Amino acid sequence: MSFSRRNFLIATGVAAASSSVLSACSSGGGGGDGSGGKDSPNVSKGKASKIVIGTKADSVGPAPEVPGAVKGGTIWTMDQLDCDHLDPAQIWSSYEGWITPLFMRGLVGYKISNDGTSTLVGDLATDAGTMKDGGKTWSFTLKDGGKWEDGSDVTIEDVRHTFERLFATFITYGPRYPQQWLAGGKDYKGPYDGKHLDSIEISGKTVTFHLNTARADFNLCLGMRAFSLVPKKHDTKADYDKKPFSCGPYKIDARQPGKSMSISRNPHWDPKTDPIRNAYPDKWQLQFGFQLLASTDRYIADQGNDQHTVSMFNEVAPERMQKVLGDPAMKKRVFTHLDNATYYYAINTTRIKDVKVRQALNYAWPSQQCQLIRGGTASSEIATTVISPLTPGHIDFDLYGKRKKPTGDPEKAKAMLKEAGKLGQKVVIAFQSSDYAIKTAVAIKNALTKAGFTPITKQVDKTTFYTQIAQIDNTYDMFAAGWSADWPGGYTALQPTFDGRVIANGASNWPQLNNAGVNKAIDAAALVTDQKKADAAWGAIDRQIMELAACVPDYWPIRNWFHGSKVGGMYYDAGATGMAITKMYTTA
Repeated sequence: MSFSRRNFLIATGVAAASSSVLSACSSGGGGGDGSGGKDSPNVSKGKASKIVIGTKADSVGPAPEVPGAVKGGTIWTMDQLDCDHLDPAQIWSSYEGWITPLFMRGLVGYKISNDGTSTLVGDLATDAGTMKDGGKTWSFTLKDGGKWEDGSDVTIEDVRHTFERLFATFITYGPRYPQQWLAGGKDYKGPYDGKHLDSIEISGKTVTFHLNTARADFNLCLGMRAFSLVPKKHDTKADYDKKPFSCGPYKIDARQPGKSMSISRNPHWDPKTDPIRNAYPDKWQLQFGFQLLASTDRYIADQGNDQHTVSMFNEVAPERMQKVLGDPAMKKRVFTHLDNATYYYAINTTRIKDVKVRQALNYAWPSQQCQLIRGGTASSEIATTVISPLTPGHIDFDLYGKRKKPTGDPEKAKAMLKEAGKLGQKVVIAFQSSDYAIKTAVAIKNALTKAGFTPITKQVDKTTFYTQIAQIDNTYDMFAAGWSADWPGGYTALQPTFDGRVIANGASNWPQLNNAGVNKAIDAAALVTDQKKADAAWGAIDRQIMELAACVPDYWPIRNWFHGSKVGGMYYDAGATGMAITKMYTTA
């Protein structure tokens, strides 16, 4: 979400019922300069946003109007990468989650009020779901008026098909919570042989899910973009990843992978059915292949179509951080927000098996040098734990002394390598290809060399990076990655990424950690219903993982999204940990 998430794998290498309230991502702060001025936001001291579970009334469209919004025109985007996946079942990156609400809708989703509050509401469903049996049974009823881009009705059969196809063999990526939780799912192979999954029951316009374990957060799970609906009639199976069929306010007209995507209005979308999306622009022109410095300089110049442009992925380039945030006029065009992700370097525990070597990597890490390359304290805060301070379950600790020695402790690291008989240990590190990553790779290589390692750095295509590192037999010892909880709490912050039972091609346990103690602790913590005790349990597991040194925590991000002078409607979607694209508008 890792972008959560919440949809919410973070795919970047740059800088319950009624009115229950759950902490989520942080609220935004002001800007800040690269040197860490007094107005720089701080993750550790950030104020958590709240996600409210809405009522049936909250689920009625249309979405709240954005003050000052103008309908019409075209918004352009300027980003580094295209979407790796467009089949919703394979979407687990925040970047894809930020873009796809333009043409995807699910049973539930996040409604953003004008004060920034995120509320889980019925999207295509009449409400946020009805729970029975303590959370083992969940029901959702379809609204009237949902349409696909060809004008046909969204049906309850489409809903069942959407969840049954999650089990198909061509779905190799994306979250697997329903596959794990739906009763009988273990042996189900998908709907394409004509068989239905008995635990997904439909009647009239209602779908009922029967789970093998109580999940009071199942409706939050379904708020993930991965569970957007797929029409049974237009399901092209593996090819659906290339061009999904829309039931949202826009549809895809043309796509050049890696270069561009053209999107125009879906005339069959009815805003009265949609409490989430405003859909002000007539068209969207998504552009890919721009490095941070190139996009930042174009925003600084603010000419032509760039005045109507926004970046969903690219942020202010580190080289321009002080210039942009130090200029009041430009700073007004930077949307700054704290983020509940943790970026870390996963350590492949099947390749680097000695825990002392993995601990030495943590001691040797040049955290401060990497932070300066990202743009200083205005861009990020040095991380010491896996769970972010903005996620329930975070407990503050610093096992490897980063706060005392933020530039690393090469002497300690070298002593541990010598004790393990591993001086000169080769470490192959994969980075997402970018100008920023090249600079970071140099800093890390120098620090690890000083600490007695033999580091080898490799640049990997950014668009397919997570697909590559998610292969069990990948050839890397470490890789830059990022993760945020799919919805608030320790379970989705740790279970998908460190539970040994979920190791598989396409899964997100990138360190391939399979520790019996961690697995057992995850199972126990998942059963704790008292929030304070649950948070303590997840914090203890975080420490357990760090004692095993399954990763090197790198940083907690502070987002600085730049945009053109004629783009408005900048809101943060705490459910998706990113900008709410469907609230944006452009002025003449």
